Amino acid sequence: MAYATVNGTALHYEDLGAGRPLVFLHGWGTSGRVWDAQAADLMADHRVITLDWRGCGRSERPADGYTLAQLTCDVLAFIDALGLDRPVLIGSSIAGAFTIEAALAAPDRIGAIVPVDAGVHHFSAFQDAMAKLLTDLRADRAGTLADFVPHWYRPGASAAMIDWTVRQLLESTFRIDGLVVDQAGYDPRDRVAGLRVPTHFLHGELDTEVPLSVPRELASLIPGARLTVIDGAGHMAQQDQADRFTAALRAALADLH
Repeated sequence: MAYATVNGTALHYEDLGAGRPLVFLHGWGTSGRVWDAQAADLMADHRVITLDWRGCGRSERPADGYTLAQLTCDVLAFIDALGLDRPVLIGSSIAGAFTIEAALAAPDRIGAIVPVDAGVHHFSAFQDAMAKLLTDLRADRAGTLADFVPHWYRPGASAAMIDWTVRQLLESTFRIDGLVVDQAGYDPRDRVAGLRVPTHFLHGELDTEVPLSVPRELASLIPGARLTVIDGAGHMAQQDQADRFTAALRAALADLH
């Protein structure tokens, strides 16, 4: 297993294939394993790197650092640790914000970004709902996640896949809940017009966690940004419509220079 020590924390990653480097970032509480289907396909002609961010998967679980700013800092330090030359950052859900913040902070070090089903500013309008989620997680973490996670997937998605996602969340540190608080106050819309890194949003047609209006608005604010909708996919588009998602990602990568 490969680890990189970043900002004092050992982060686990998988590094497969050769070619243009792609760094895949998972969403809240899961792991790099959510990208297995894409890694198996894209490693044939790309360098595919899947990262477990702090507190998740097989990475270390430090006591602090569960903020958008720190995780963005981790991503940039990880890129430097591996000596990657302008990689494409692909970030699911909250990690879509990591890709945007990394591109704003270090545009010369990022080749392109692909936010996937990214909430970005969406949750800033739901402060009460985010506060309730935190209360419920503290009262009954397993039960709350068992009720919450199925909504991330399209109707009819595999029960086994949903259960596996819940297990990943339960294995992650509860400190990731700090990101719920942080995202509730996050809104980069007044800054993204200054984003100069090629950007292509991918979003599930059936995503009930983040409506399509969110990436549409962001794409309209970012110079040259594009949006592809994945037919029949929910919030975890890369898993519940893996083949369609991978095809759309390949098309996006061909378009991103």
